Amino acid sequence: MAACGSPANVCVEQWSTVFTDLSERIACRFARAEVRDRLRRYLFGLLGKVERKNGWQLAEAIGDADPQGVQRLLRTTRWDADGVRDDLRGYVLTHLGDEASGILIVDETGFLKKGAKSCGVARQYTGTAGDTVNAHTTQRVPGHLPRLCLCEGSGIY
Repeated sequence: MAACGSPANVCVEQWSTVFTDLSERIACRFARAEVRDRLRRYLFGLLGKVERKNGWQLAEAIGDADPQGVQRLLRTTRWDADGVRDDLRGYVLTHLGDEASGILIVDETGFLKKGAKSCGVARQYTGTAGDTVNAHTTQRVPGHLPRLCLCEGSGIY
């Protein structure tokens, strides 16, 4: 990756290789080959140019006729979530982790919602409203600044 600049700026030509490396890194956390294949295609859809990332559009983007396979992947697949987290953390440390060049910033943002039918919407505190309201929270990684610091623990709240 160094030929294209910093590891954080992967060339388009190398994206497929990086994606394959990441997929292979977490593959052992999923017992069945079919699940690993569907997961790889699902992640490719999430990272791709699908305008709305709902079950139908993701399924169509990865070549499925309907969203049942994607829904089954998300609903019933047994996998090692802590292991995947550790694998991805290791990947980030390997590629962004030299002492002189970076901190990874993860920002949690709340989006206010009027109804409760969207996935992940619940009454919860969000700084966007400064109150407990119907909202959906997301995490994003906006940038990479000098000095890397990755926390050891994590959680889903």
